[in-house]
Amino acid sequence: MTSTIAGFETRRVTVAEDVALHVAVGGSGSPIVLLHGFPQTHLMWRHVAADLAADHTVICPDLRGYGASDKPAARDEDTYAKRTMAADVVALARALGHERFALAGHDRGALVAVRAGLDHPDAVTHLASLDVLPTLDMWEVLHGASASVAFHLYLMAQPPGLPERMISASADDFFGYFLDAWAGDPAAIPADVRAEYLRASREAVDSIVADYRASAGIDVAHDRADRAAGRRLAMPVTVIQQDWGAALGYDAAAVWRAWAPDLEHRTTSAGHFLAESAPAEVSAALRALLAR
Repeated sequence: MTSTIAGFETRRVTVAEDVALHVAVGGSGSPIVLLHGFPQTHLMWRHVAADLAADHTVICPDLRGYGASDKPAARDEDTYAKRTMAADVVALARALGHERFALAGHDRGALVAVRAGLDHPDAVTHLASLDVLPTLDMWEVLHGASASVAFHLYLMAQPPGLPERMISASADDFFGYFLDAWAGDPAAIPADVRAEYLRASREAVDSIVADYRASAGIDVAHDRADRAAGRRLAMPVTVIQQDWGAALGYDAAAVWRAWAPDLEHRTTSAGHFLAESAPAEVSAALRALLAR
């Protein structure tokens, strides 16, 4: 079983009163934090992190509720709000000695990264989002039969109880479906890594569902308030994503530009798990972002 990124040290860092994050740290130089997506852990960055560690301090945590990080019970809607998870990331970087840092996220991690960029513009110097839309826009573009591609968003948005029981009853089938269906290159996620993702997700059903439930509620409210106030991402932003806009009928670059005036938007054919299927492409994009 692969437990962490080769050559990286792991530690636990307390970021809130009841939450410590499991984090892998490697390299030296200006810091960049890499946030994983669903249904993964920090291991998804293993190739990109090793490359960037040649000249950067690379920080790869498991998000709260995922992997080996703490999984507090969702006492209220704020427990897994992206605002709360973004505050975790800022606290983590500070605990490691970094008041300012670059930030890249994939999927769920990208939603956390965007919220960190909006809430903590003095801390986040550069921001990258991999294959996701901002939360509010994601819900706005899903409609009709095409929304079936995101059935899991609607399932996990339901009140506590039924989603958790349904997923727990067949957790490996549920999480494995996404690992298989979304992979541009199935070989990009080796058997030992896939097994680790399934094990970690199986042990985190309640917190993963709580994370998604927050994105149908409190996260939308936070995004809507920011849109109304005209808040935007002040730092250079790079977005890499599949061309879902063509399939779902929206202009992805325009959606992002409304949030990020200093935007580089790229499309990829590497599939959803592009940090694993096309790590050289992702590393090059992140290096270009950091040079802006």
